[in-house]
Amino acid sequence: FTASFLPFCRLPPLLCFHHDNNCTHISRHKQVTIFVQVIMTEVIANISAWLDNITGTEGSLGYIVIALFVIVVLSQGGQTKNIEEKKEPEEEEEPEPPRNFTLEQLKYFDGKYDEKKEEDKPVYLSLNGTVFDVSAGRDFYGPDGPYECFAGRECGVALAKMSFDEAHLDDIAGCKTLNFGEKNELDGWIEKFTYFRCYPVLGKLIPADKIPSSDRIVSKEEIAKNDGLGEIPEGYATPPIYIGAGSKVFDVSFGGVTFYGKDCSYNRFAGKNASRALAKMSFDPADTENTDTSDLTDKEKKVLDDWVKTFEERKGYPIVGVQEK
Repeated sequence: FTASFLPFCRLPPLLCFHHDNNCTHISRHKQVTIFVQVIMTEVIANISAWLDNITGTEGSLGYIVIALFVIVVLSQGGQTKNIEEKKEPEEEEEPEPPRNFTLEQLKYFDGKYDEKKEEDKPVYLSLNGTVFDVSAGRDFYGPDGPYECFAGRECGVALAKMSFDEAHLDDIAGCKTLNFGEKNELDGWIEKFTYFRCYPVLGKLIPADKIPSSDRIVSKEEIAKNDGLGEIPEGYATPPIYIGAGSKVFDVSFGGVTFYGKDCSYNRFAGKNASRALAKMSFDPADTENTDTSDLTDKEKKVLDDWVKTFEERKGYPIVGVQEK
């Protein structure tokens, strides 16, 4: 259909339309617009006729235009969705507040399979009292890894001496007696874990001799003072949180900060003898402020005993004394 373009290849110098015997001249820009419209109309008509001839379907050009329109819209919609999905920020879990660890609590986190929870345990280890979550390096520190003996242990002295000797594990005090070269080696490992491997720091490992004796008498005033808002003792990651349960006083800052810390669900028990409230499963101030357990029913006494057992055995909270009578 190239021949059909020939009559329009040369634009006349000026077009004019007659209306009521008056000649109105049209600008050059308008002439070009009309010229293009005529060409496009002719081209579309020829293409349409050509397609109809091939397909044997009248109006086939219209069907093709509609189909192309649908394809474009769907593809743009998919791209828009992908863009929106990419732009949508990923929700990151808030890190847990720092906590204190006993050596027995730390030993649990050896990366082995927990049959009760039916999942692999995280892998933690301590360097000079700083506890790292090295789960991202499970191939090194987890089961069957070359450094698996360090999982769930204090291994500052062992790494400083480049030793796998059991005698060098769980020896926080030994970190203070290292020679100059060993001290540099230990500092290098801590720097590597913190800044290069970026293993999360979870808290502090507290040696047994830094935890108050379990048989000392603890007054009501001392319990109240240790409500998680006081000063952080040297070597600790967070202030102690004392809770009285039964005859014992527990420091629940060793893993219970997310429950008993500031603004947490059980914070009202922090710094108190919570025996009555725990036995009655009550948040009522009449129970949280009352330390009398003489009128508890047998069922409530059983509930209190279960709480004490949970604190002592399942949670492993250290017993820091006996409540003053």
